[in-house]
Amino acid sequence: MKTLKQRLSGLHSDHRRIAQGAMRVAFFLLLGKAAGAFKEMAVAYRYGVSDVVDAYQFTMVMANWLPVTIVGVLSVVLIPVLVRTRYEDAAGRKRFLGELQGAVIAGGTVLAVLTYVAWPWVLDYAGQGLPAEARRMSAELTLAFAPAALLTLVTGISAARLRAHERHINTLLDSVPAVVILVWVMLAATVTDVGPLLWGTLVGYLIQSIWLLSLAAKADGMWGWPKLGLTSHQWPDLVKAAGVMLIGQVAMSFVGPLDQYTAANLGANANATLGYASRLLALLLGVGAASVGRAALPVLADVQGRGDKARARSMALKWSVVMVLAGSAVTLVGWLLAPWGVALLFERGAFTAENTQTVAHVLRWGLLQMPFYFGVLILVQLLASQNRYRIMAAIAVANFALKAVMNLVLAPVMGPAGIMLATSLMYVLSYFCYVAVALRPVTATKVSG
Repeated sequence: MKTLKQRLSGLHSDHRRIAQGAMRVAFFLLLGKAAGAFKEMAVAYRYGVSDVVDAYQFTMVMANWLPVTIVGVLSVVLIPVLVRTRYEDAAGRKRFLGELQGAVIAGGTVLAVLTYVAWPWVLDYAGQGLPAEARRMSAELTLAFAPAALLTLVTGISAARLRAHERHINTLLDSVPAVVILVWVMLAATVTDVGPLLWGTLVGYLIQSIWLLSLAAKADGMWGWPKLGLTSHQWPDLVKAAGVMLIGQVAMSFVGPLDQYTAANLGANANATLGYASRLLALLLGVGAASVGRAALPVLADVQGRGDKARARSMALKWSVVMVLAGSAVTLVGWLLAPWGVALLFERGAFTAENTQTVAHVLRWGLLQMPFYFGVLILVQLLASQNRYRIMAAIAVANFALKAVMNLVLAPVMGPAGIMLATSLMYVLSYFCYVAVALRPVTATKVSG
């Protein structure tokens, strides 16, 4: 029987880079997701299914959706640029990194102010189904989540810089806010309001952003101090690619707010139920799929940069099949163990056995997305490395359209479980669209796709 090390040594060097990167990411994800799981256990223990959790879940999703969307776009289009920039002279790299940091800090500051100012309007329209007390607490939570918008953008750029060097410690540091929230919630004398969640969120994001910025500076060999201006030669192609990609990413980013809006109109505590199921599902999705997806992009970009387009395509398709099979196995096991997993993580304190059955039912319908989510992530990295952003944007818009229709059809009938099933159907469509595109060879690399 061959050992894991022997099996890896027999792979082609590019496959080995992905596999080794994926194992590092998976290890960091396991540690990070464990921290996240303990945080969720603490929140469930202290708050149960309540107005506080409704407010926190609603605010977290609605306030984070735009900064997380921007970071998602920048990660996809920026990493190939940063990979190519590694081979340029130090002065040019320093200028580009400084301008990148300056643009992100300026944009993040504007976004933070707009989030705080616009929140009463968000509550009036998207949060109208929330109880009055949950709406009041959501307004308080913006004192943390508005500045977190700026910190999320700074963190995202630092993470992209690290991933361009195939360093994945950022994956572990994603858990820093969760750890700080965990500590704050457990040490709080009382949990009748959102204070522990508010301060834990704000301090956690601040620590994470400073830590990652320091690590990125070490990886690049320079800080890239912020400066205003767009004089570097990388900007025209980067802005064009980001603009195209942003269309699709914004469409997909509306899935979170759409789910929160749908759940808020299903009645009290539907948001909390969906939130617990979603966060448990995220543990499985993150460890399994994101590990390979995050490791693959810098490698595929490097292979594309060497001019070996056929090899990059073949590698991605093979990894995609492996990930679909792995996702199918996880779905089967997860379906059987869902009630046990929910009880293990959440059933204590204010979280009852009845809550366990409700959350497990919703979780099971969400598990159906896993094979297709696992399989599509590697294909997303392939198309990103090929600069086929227009096609990616079109697929994302189609995904959101299907999701919106399915939410309207399924949620009134199935409740929060219908929201999860709609997401699963969305990823089925996404996977088959990406497979169809990936099977078509690329004759020229272009931003338009």
